[in-house]
Amino acid sequence: MDEFLKHFAAQFDDINEFLLNQETRFKELNEYTSLSALLIISMIDEEYGVTITGNDMLSVSTIEELYGLINSKSNA
Repeated sequence: MDEFLKHFAAQFDDINEFLLNQETRFKELNEYTSLSALLIISMIDEEYGVTITGNDMLSVSTIEELYGLINSKSNA
């Protein structure tokens, strides 16, 4: 999870990874936009080899839920 938090934070210009945790509701971050959603989707594909859709992004609220989604798709 720590590595995922680093990768996640790297998708934003102004977010320090130490400000994020598993319970962060990432869509409520001021920096979160549709562009950052696309960057996160791309990072997940590149770093974890998992394809996440826009609907998948809509279905989760926290970083932990997103991480769980990645794990469930990578084990499928």
